Amino acid sequence: MPLSDASNTLPESNSNKSTVEDIQSGILLRICFLDYRPGDQLKEADLAKEFGVSRTPVRDAISRINHLGLVETRNGVGTVVVSLSDDEVMQVYEMRLHLATLIGRTTPTKIEEAYKSQATDLLRQANALVEEFNLRSYIILNHQLNILIASLIGNIVLRSFWLQTYYQAASTWYRVGDIVGPDVARALVDELTEINAALAANDLEAVGYIQRIHIGYGFERIRKHLF
Repeated sequence: MPLSDASNTLPESNSNKSTVEDIQSGILLRICFLDYRPGDQLKEADLAKEFGVSRTPVRDAISRINHLGLVETRNGVGTVVVSLSDDEVMQVYEMRLHLATLIGRTTPTKIEEAYKSQATDLLRQANALVEEFNLRSYIILNHQLNILIASLIGNIVLRSFWLQTYYQAASTWYRVGDIVGPDVARALVDELTEINAALAANDLEAVGYIQRIHIGYGFERIRKHLF
């Protein structure tokens, strides 16, 4: 099922009523950003109060996330956050490697100046992060990059799968960031430097191959540090 684009910052409590998509994105971000970790319980009553809704849309949102394998319902416990198995992570990364090669080849979109400006700003922030590393800032910055890449994907089916596999991979990758620290920021600088060059050349297909290369690098780090 399609996933809604997430915002660039962490969701906060909202006194106004939220849609199922809002709740879904909010919970997904908290899982990806390690605010909710494996074993943490998702309490429908608390989430309903926070998002200003009944339990029904919360239950619907959790059901969608269950489809991704990031939560499960346990008898006598309720809904808890879970991590993907090693084999599932490998399958997600295998799919991301294939999806990246389709960027720029499947329904290519026009590279607007706004995208170039955003990529330039992300590179500036990444360079600053190398000098003063903070995991939370890295997670937000890397998330913004993935949302930028999704914005560059013209094909709606490809974009949906891109976001889905990002959400499935994110919390695993950010656990690596917690282990290796500033090295992930330096890798992000390299990735963004190459992406900026590709966007300046209006070469969207190159953006896809750059993503494939760096996703591959990331997967090797996961295998080294987590498997």
